[in-house]
Amino acid sequence: MNLGAAVGLKMGKPTRDAFGEALRALGAEHPELFVVDGDVHNSTRTEWFAEDHPERFFNVGIAESNLVSVASGLAAAGKTVVAASFAAFLMCNAYDQIRMGIAFPHLNVKLVGSHAGISIGEDGPSQMGIEDVALACALPGMTVIVPSDEFQTRAAMRALMSLDGPSYLRVGRPGVPIIYDDQVSFEIGKAITVRQGTDITFIANGLMVAAALEAAEELSKENIDARVLDMPTVKPIDEEAIVAASRETGAIVVAEEHLHHGGLGSVVAMVLARTEPCRTRFVDLKDTFATSGSEDELLEHFGLTGQDIVNAARELVSR
Repeated sequence: MNLGAAVGLKMGKPTRDAFGEALRALGAEHPELFVVDGDVHNSTRTEWFAEDHPERFFNVGIAESNLVSVASGLAAAGKTVVAASFAAFLMCNAYDQIRMGIAFPHLNVKLVGSHAGISIGEDGPSQMGIEDVALACALPGMTVIVPSDEFQTRAAMRALMSLDGPSYLRVGRPGVPIIYDDQVSFEIGKAITVRQGTDITFIANGLMVAAALEAAEELSKENIDARVLDMPTVKPIDEEAIVAASRETGAIVVAEEHLHHGGLGSVVAMVLARTEPCRTRFVDLKDTFATSGSEDELLEHFGLTGQDIVNAARELVSR
């Protein structure tokens, strides 16, 4: 994946790997932590927790609805639970069980959707979770987080351990550019200003943060000063940061590896409509399923690159 290369970002680990590493460490610190997986533990990286804590790990097989039921039962018994599978399998296959078994009783289950977005590449559309953020956001009381790199993922997992209630963490398969370091702080519901700017703001999460930084660097050659906001928490969203961006820069581009409806862009638009409207554009998957191909081919074909953010920004600042 070439994202971030133009601004000198080094390639880091997949966020799924960082999740697995954080989970293993947290298992040693929290004896009340249990993990449930849907027979993809070698892909979600929950196998690393299982190696150290087999007595607190359950592989329920390819049965996501049962996975959620087991997780909710453990949580109802007072355990802290991580329930992991591919995003498409977890959020789509088991949505009703999540709705009634976890969200409705507001149980302490951390849902983790791996292999999210189109960047899983050749696995194809049946395994691409592209509506998962929208589904998670629709559930009352659900915290929704999309980290941008390995360090933020580890910090997000630690933050989620202090959260008493349901949450969804979205992680990906490919390596992603490193944005932060091991000193990064993470506060649920707060954006991070990765780059200051006065002419336009890019609001992004996941691997699109690196794309936004590329776009900002490209636009600086045209004397366009772009602010980059990393918005890892989609719900509850940082309204204060969005309002400030609207007032101070007057234009916003939202970038996400997700369908057009119901994700980060929709949440940002709702905030702007209610508080401080401004000219806004959206760089996302639009209203389509993807297909098979390499990560770079798919991101370029479906318009999820730094250049696509540049094009959207030029449309706004030229008006």
